[in-house]
Amino acid sequence: MASIYERNGLRRVINASGRMTALGVSTIHDETGKALVEAAQNYVVIDELIDRVGEMICPFTGAEGSCPTANTSAAICLSIAAVMTGPNIDLVERIPDTRGLKNEVIIQKGHCVNYGAPVTQMIRTVGAVPVEVGHANKVIPENIAGAITERTAALLYVKSHHCVQKGMVSIEEMVAIAHSHGLPLIVDASAEEDLRKYVALGADLVCYSGAKAIEGPTSGFITGRKDLTDAAKLHYKGIGRPMKVGKESMMGLVKALELYEARDQEAHCRELNAVVDRLASLLEGLPHIRVGKSTDEAGRSISRVRVDVLPDCPLTAQQIGDRLKSGNPAVFTRDHFLNVGTIFFDPRPMLPGDAEAIAARMKEILKG
Repeated sequence: MASIYERNGLRRVINASGRMTALGVSTIHDETGKALVEAAQNYVVIDELIDRVGEMICPFTGAEGSCPTANTSAAICLSIAAVMTGPNIDLVERIPDTRGLKNEVIIQKGHCVNYGAPVTQMIRTVGAVPVEVGHANKVIPENIAGAITERTAALLYVKSHHCVQKGMVSIEEMVAIAHSHGLPLIVDASAEEDLRKYVALGADLVCYSGAKAIEGPTSGFITGRKDLTDAAKLHYKGIGRPMKVGKESMMGLVKALELYEARDQEAHCRELNAVVDRLASLLEGLPHIRVGKSTDEAGRSISRVRVDVLPDCPLTAQQIGDRLKSGNPAVFTRDHFLNVGTIFFDPRPMLPGDAEAIAARMKEILKG
């Protein structure tokens, strides 16, 4: 059956790339969809809902406070705004005018990534100033400590596959440096699967996507110190207004968190590995490629199909990736390593029948 997008004139998309915003992130569970519809069909005092949803998020993260957001980008913006203004409503209403405030945010050079937009732009959006330290391939604790001044508002740590995975200062060291100087550490953990880890390590605020690992609706949340999450909520009366999160997204997020917590993670991993094995077996034997498996570059427990394009192939990996995307169905791969001849297929967003469709397109392209 054609999807709602196909019925409206758009191509069918096979997502073998990952939980990417550009492809709609995730598909939601039926129970999450029911919560969304019921929430959308009723009224509520939004400020009360924000507070209640924040309370409901905390048991899933082990934090003392939480704040629902429209997405991770909004969570980063509101977190930085919160550490600059605290609970002062006059300052809240001034942002992004940060004159006279501590407004510098220290970030490692290898964490200054573009995930669809520059993370440094999220810092600037609320009037803060990113202070990039170290080098793209090496940062040492002294780089971070040496950049701290009377203007420093916070340190920001980005946990992402987009970041440089070597030579960076660890989150444990960042926590120690921040706290030894009386500063908060904010962690961008958008796609991370462990919702408790970074709070337990001592991060003051942690920003998550509700639509990635959790497989909820377009949403996000901040979790951590209650004084700071309460300050973040205040910014919905200021710069957070255009980032506001809807009632249906908040209730869908809560339902998705409940389902995520209850999921048998071992069984889920076995299901994903079965998809990897199925696709690998279908691709095995096609000309000009070597098929294998690989684990996540950022250390998550994710297996993927790895396809290395051999030197005898008349097409480059980039050309194969482009042809996969340009077809109908459009097949999107994990393409971060196309420039070195490797294509990855991520099983997490794949739907029934996608493995067979991918194999068929690869056969057409490689034998064409």
